[in-house]
Amino acid sequence: MKDIYGTVSPAVLIGAATLDADNTPVGVSIADFESALIEIAVGAGGITFTGTNKIEFKLTHSDDNSTYEAVAQRDIAGATVTAGGIIKSLIAAHAAADVTKVGYVGGRPWLKLLADFGGTHAAGTPISATVIRANPHLGPVA
Repeated sequence: MKDIYGTVSPAVLIGAATLDADNTPVGVSIADFESALIEIAVGAGGITFTGTNKIEFKLTHSDDNSTYEAVAQRDIAGATVTAGGIIKSLIAAHAAADVTKVGYVGGRPWLKLLADFGGTHAAGTPISATVIRANPHLGPVA
C-alpha cells in the first residue's frame, strides 16, 4: 500500500462538538496546496430537521482572510451549491451519523465553514468538519 502521510495536511474547520447554535468560523489557509477536500461529519440529529428547523453548511472563501464571499458551483466538486454558499443542508430527519465529502476547486487560499442553525434547536447535534489539504507545493508536510 502506498503512503500518503507526507502529502496531506488536515486542518479543523469546525471542531468536534455538540452544537445547538451557529459556530464561529475560523479562516483556514489552503495556500501552498493544489487540492482541498472538505469532510463534514454529522451525528444523529438532536432534533427532527425541517425546512424551518435546519442546519445549513455555508462555505466561503477569501483572497486575504479578511473579506469572504460565498462559494459558487464552479468552486465545488461533489455537491450542489445553493444560495449563500450552502454545500450541505439538514432539512429532514437525520437518524444516523454520516460523513459528506466536498471538493474545493476554487482558486482562493482561505476557507471558512459556518454551520448555520435556523429555527429552534432544543437539543444539540454532533458536528465536526475538516479540510484535507493535499498535493503540497513543497513536501513532505508534517
